[in-house]
Amino acid sequence: MTKIFFLGGFLILGNVLLGQTDASEERELQAAQMWYKLSKITFKKVYDEFQGFKVDVPVFSEGVKQWDGQEIEIRGYIVPSQGYEGQTEFFLSAYPYNMCFFCGGAGPETIMEVYTKEEIDYTAEAVIVKGVLRLNDTDINRLIYALEDVELVEF
Repeated sequence: MTKIFFLGGFLILGNVLLGQTDASEERELQAAQMWYKLSKITFKKVYDEFQGFKVDVPVFSEGVKQWDGQEIEIRGYIVPSQGYEGQTEFFLSAYPYNMCFFCGGAGPETIMEVYTKEEIDYTAEAVIVKGVLRLNDTDINRLIYALEDVELVEF
């Protein structure tokens, strides 16, 4: 009887421990899933007078539009725009540096402009940042996503 009670208690304790997730793991999961939410876009060809040819213009889904002007947390990789030391403007990619949009390995919905409150040092590891998301479907010389007033949440 004692063995059954001990075994039952052990199984219950094991299920409770395995079912619990660490708060930082949950935050990282939510931040990583933001890229998936932002991927719900299509593109249409529109003639650009200045360029003299048709360009791809993003068409944001209602699900993406709801995030415009909202503070979000997102997990990504820093793609430096001006060296590797502390910077207040850089790109954040859903994928590591060697697989990012600029290397031809991903679409324009997988990278965003980042404007920080304080300098953030480059790291090859994923980071979580938070800031206000801005959508861009009018300026073809900018990325389709920008994150403003950014703070580093965690490395």
